[in-house]
Amino acid sequence: MNSDKVKHEFSPVYDENSRVLILGTIPSPKSRELGFYYMHPQNRFWKMLCAVLNESVPDSIAERRALCLRRGIALWDVLESCEIRGAEDSSISNAVPNDLRRIIGGSPIKRIFTTGKKAHALYKRFFPDLAEDICLPSTSPANRTITEAEMLEQYRQIAEYIDK
Repeated sequence: MNSDKVKHEFSPVYDENSRVLILGTIPSPKSRELGFYYMHPQNRFWKMLCAVLNESVPDSIAERRALCLRRGIALWDVLESCEIRGAEDSSISNAVPNDLRRIIGGSPIKRIFTTGKKAHALYKRFFPDLAEDICLPSTSPANRTITEAEMLEQYRQIAEYIDK
């Protein structure tokens, strides 16, 4: 499979009340097709986040966006563009970062979380002067190195920084 040049096509989710910033690498092909974050039906992000928040998983994009804003969660990705094969983060090359200061300067962000080792590595590479992140396990269907119970335990760290 060849690499494709991918450009981030949708806006970050945040407002002046966002206290937690959750960063992935770049939207997967399914997420780009559907126009929102973590939209592959087998991706466990929304299941993990909603379990932490004690909420039902919203069906629509509008409801997912509203949930994040209501609970003080900002969503975006480390990268604005890159070359990537499908959804394989390990194949990312020619990466160009998003301007994360846009969110950090416009919101009282207390903690940054990255979803997966590649998002963490890219965050560290491009933003060494920003706040330290907490690397959470990838919720991608390709990540089967951790049980859902173990994953949920790590995602519970988000709760420490919201609704306060």
